[in-house]
This record gives sequence, structure tokens and C-alpha cells, in this order.
Amino acid sequence: MRTFFYLLVVVFVSASVCLAQRNPTMPSQMSDSERETLYARYLENKKVPVAERQKIAYEAARDYVKRYSGEQDSHLAEMRRFVNEYERVLANFELHQAFTARKYAKVFEIGRAALKKDAENFYALGTLAQVGYAQAQAGDASLNEETIDYLRRAVALTEAEKFSNADPFASVADARGFLNFALGWFLRAQAPVDAAAALVRAVKSDTRHKDDPLTYNLLGIAILKGEYAQVSTEYNEKFGAKPGSPEQQAMLQRVVKVGERAVDAYARAVALSTKPEQQEARAKMMVQLTQLYKSFHNGSDAGLNEFIASVLTKPLPE
Repeated sequence: MRTFFYLLVVVFVSASVCLAQRNPTMPSQMSDSERETLYARYLENKKVPVAERQKIAYEAARDYVKRYSGEQDSHLAEMRRFVNEYERVLANFELHQAFTARKYAKVFEIGRAALKKDAENFYALGTLAQVGYAQAQAGDASLNEETIDYLRRAVALTEAEKFSNADPFASVADARGFLNFALGWFLRAQAPVDAAAALVRAVKSDTRHKDDPLTYNLLGIAILKGEYAQVSTEYNEKFGAKPGSPEQQAMLQRVVKVGERAVDAYARAVALSTKPEQQEARAKMMVQLTQLYKSFHNGSDAGLNEFIASVLTKPLPE
């Protein structure tokens, strides 16, 4: 929130500023002196980092854009940028207030309106993603599809080369970690291949998700239900009843490689489950891991404990 609150202090006085207020309709043509006066009012007040003066600058810029938007004018681009930024920061402040007060319906109302004006408002996308995930965790799935859309859009912005302002998250890494984890969580059943890709990005974000057993457990599930199911089906359809061949062996190696990625993910989940409150979940994951490990080792679990003990020292397999 660092950048956001700096802008908040400079740009406007409070969330009670009413953007709906408009001056009466004015003639489209005005004298050059009137045009210069309006621009001077904007410029004079913009320089002063006081909320009321910034509000005056906004009103002057808004009126200028309204009057001269259909004309060739060297100041229009500058004025539009100021108006858009002022309104974006105002919407983000109102969004923050609703989020802090846990008025989640209001968060979605404000956030949707903000995104209609600026589809790449990362603050709005990030806040809506957090609220949608919290609602889903609480058992309310009514906003799931909408939240998935916000997550996809926010993740895409985090991948941009110049992405730096991570508000409402503490850092760029935190933004990438949470957004990708939440996206993977939502997609784990309906689009497991996409879920696995998102979860891999989450564990590579250098945040708490890289040490969270839940992330790896979800990754293992997503790999098995997604890519592993696909390549296994393809293998059986092509080679299930046919004699061995170089093509068959190559396809089998592909199946095994994907399966080993799932084994690796489950092993990491087990290895990271060290807290007392995690032991029940660890036992269940261990059962799943053992069955999966045996399927790739001729029905034997020999070497499994050693694999679990060393898995966190190895890079995540590609």
C-alpha cells in the first residue's frame, strides 16, 4: 500500500468526494482566454500537494477535457491522464475502505466499476481476487468464475516486464505467489493443466508458497488429473495393444517423466509437513505418495523414505 497511500494524500481529500457532481453543460466553443484560464487553474493547483488543491485541479482538467475533447488541443492528452489517474486513485481508496470494513459485496461493486474504466487496474484486480478467494474458502462459490477471470488478468499483469507496483500486496513476489496459488486452487478440478502451471509459478515466487505443503499437494493432484491423465490416455490409445517399438518407448518415457513430477510434488508436501497440526494430513498424503511411488517402481516402496528426506535439496523437476 506504500505507493497507493502516498498518492492518496497528494491527490484528494477523502472518499467522500463525489465524482457524480458535474458542472452545468457549457458551450463547446470558448474564447482562447477562457481556455487559457481553465488550463492555468489546473496547472496552478496541480503543483500543490494538498488534497483540496488537487481536487480543484481535477475539476479543471475534467471540464477542460469535456469542452475540448472534439478539438485539436496540445493539452488534452495531459489533462486526460490526470483525470484518469485521479479517478483511479479515488476508486482504489474507496475499494480499500470497503475491503478493510469487510464489506465484500461493496468491494465487488466498486471493483467492477473501476475495471470498466481501467481494465488493467491492478489494485482492483488484486483486491477482488483476494475477496473472491476468501469467499470461496468460506463455501460461497457464486463468485468463482468472476474471480478466476480477475486472477488470470492479474497474473498476466505480473508477468509484464515493467511490473513494479504490487499494491495491494506487500511486494511483487507476494503478488505473484498469492495470485498464482489462488488461480491454481480454483482451477485444480476444471482445468488441472492450467492449475499445475500456476502452482509451479507460485512455488517459484520465493514466497511462503515455496514452503507450503498445501501448494505441493495441489500441484501433485493437478499433474495427475491433468497432464498425466492426458499422456496416459494417449499412450494407451496408441500403444496399449501393440508390440514394443521405439515410438512406444519414447511415449512411455514421457508418461513416466510426468508421473515422476507428481511423485516429486507429493514427496515435497510430505517433507514439508513437520508441524504437529499437519500430521493427520501428512499421513493421508503419505498413503497417496506410497501408492504412486510403487506404481513407478515395480510395486516396491524401497528408497521412498530416502527420496522424501532428500527431495527438498533438489530443484523442482521440469
